[in-house]
Amino acid sequence: MPQETMTPDSSLIPGKPIPDCAKTFTKQVHGLMDGQPKDEATVAEALHGLDDVVDLIAAGLYSLASMLVGEGEESIRLVETAIETADVSSCCDPEVGRKSSRRALCNAALDILSAREPGCLGVPVGLAPVATCIEDDDLDAAGVAGEDLARMITGPDRDRVRRWLHSLPTLVRTVFVLRAVAGFTASETAGLLATHGGPTAAGWTADGVREFFRQGLCSLASQLIQASTAK
Repeated sequence: MPQETMTPDSSLIPGKPIPDCAKTFTKQVHGLMDGQPKDEATVAEALHGLDDVVDLIAAGLYSLASMLVGEGEESIRLVETAIETADVSSCCDPEVGRKSSRRALCNAALDILSAREPGCLGVPVGLAPVATCIEDDDLDAAGVAGEDLARMITGPDRDRVRRWLHSLPTLVRTVFVLRAVAGFTASETAGLLATHGGPTAAGWTADGVREFFRQGLCSLASQLIQASTAK
């Protein structure tokens, strides 16, 4: 399928006025629209010089988008959409802007995943608890703190962590990223999936999300063990 060309005023949200911060973001990344994968360093360099709040938030949004839908132009468009929807330039508190923009980005990313692979975010038929190596649904149960995961995602092990993430089934990866990276609770994640996951996703509950998050945590724990034994 040919790559869609991004114009300076294009947006994933048609018919809505684009704030100046979103226009600035779009113009600065327009040169990246060449159909090639983009790593975070390349995108961060392109974002340099934006409004301080936008600059602080945008690179993290690209990382989040790429974990959900893959690196490249689609993720850049998602960041532009998030900045437009949340209008982060009006947020004096970067944390408020970050939370608002993460939700906007995840809404759009789930729509993309659902359209790309219809039914991939639906509630599995006969969903029931299964035995896993993880009993609790938090990162500590996998032997890693949130700060450690952030370093894994952006540090020297980044490529290995990304390969692991994208080896997971779409649903497990999506739930893991929404919970562990975006920071949504089980109830919030269930709501996002139910709203943006298509007709088969309407029945998501917090308990169902926890079940799939534990599967992701179990896989993460296995990766950590493998990495420690390889050293």
